Amino acid sequence: MENSILSTVDRHASSESMTSRDYYADSYAHFGIHEEMLKDTVRTGSYRAAILNNGHLFKGKTVLDVGCGTGILSMFAAKAGASQVVGVDMSNIIDQAQKIIEANGFKDTITLVKGKLEDVELPVQQFDIIISEWMGYFLLYESMLDTVLDARDKYLKPGGLIFPDTATLYLAAIEDQDYKEEKINFWDNVYGFDFSCIKGIALREPLVDTVELKSVVSDPCMIKHIDLLTAKKEDLAFAAPFTLTATRNDYIHAFLAWFDISFECTHKKIKFSTGPHAQYTHWKQTVFYTPSTVTINEGQKLYGMLSCAPNARNNRDLDISIVFKFDGEEETKVDYKMCVIPPEINVTTVVVPNGIKWGR
Repeated sequence: MENSILSTVDRHASSESMTSRDYYADSYAHFGIHEEMLKDTVRTGSYRAAILNNGHLFKGKTVLDVGCGTGILSMFAAKAGASQVVGVDMSNIIDQAQKIIEANGFKDTITLVKGKLEDVELPVQQFDIIISEWMGYFLLYESMLDTVLDARDKYLKPGGLIFPDTATLYLAAIEDQDYKEEKINFWDNVYGFDFSCIKGIALREPLVDTVELKSVVSDPCMIKHIDLLTAKKEDLAFAAPFTLTATRNDYIHAFLAWFDISFECTHKKIKFSTGPHAQYTHWKQTVFYTPSTVTINEGQKLYGMLSCAPNARNNRDLDISIVFKFDGEEETKVDYKMCVIPPEINVTTVVVPNGIKWGR
């Protein structure tokens, strides 16, 4: 899942008449988002390997592609030997996907259905396999996981497979003084004026960016594991305790989150990571800045709790809270929000991640 391109919003629809779902669907109609996803060789290459290297799982099977986009995963499935593939997407990109599928000779194998999966009628009532690239920033931001779970419950045959089938979210502490000074503490003194009222707002907007491994000052801690075969929608709102052990004497300026994806059902396990230790992906990592700098010594443990829930007004947004403390000290709590920015705020911007600060 990618950042939205706000300039593609229907010029004939006012911001008052369009819902967040409209913005979400419309933003994915632009080819630029799909170009970025397709060029992410870790993402697309992992799906290709998981599908094409496991033709024995796909041969003669029915496959449902949830959020099919340009149809790349549907074509992988057809090439792997699936007897029938149905791709569903509510974005206008599906119109281009139809042309792509016909141009590549798959029109007799792949059927595309435009609309919201919960509302459309599919030509097949039960599928052997569900494939989907549903992940968003911080795994769950703008994620389609709830839709994938709906598809599983309604359409997946007993004993059916989901590609991918597990996702794991991790948290670590990082040193990031220079960038925090530039983006957060900047507001303390703007040409000699006090703009500090904006500092708190800036602090609470997570930053999506690539972070070098050398900036990580603690061991990682798993905060969420999702098994797509058994997960429930209620699991997408969670509170997870964490313990971070310092790997050296240093300072903590932020927490860093990333996720790993695995295709456990494949003959030879296929997996990839979006962490700072791994090859670049378009998901990058997510940075949560702390209000003040935390001094930490090698071997010292920082205890905390991360809470995450879909926003009540727009379930593709996330409300995230992080509470942390050392033994015997008072705890610090920060509330963060990953949310959609109305398009009029960035009318001159071509590519804007929805409500998240992006890039250094």
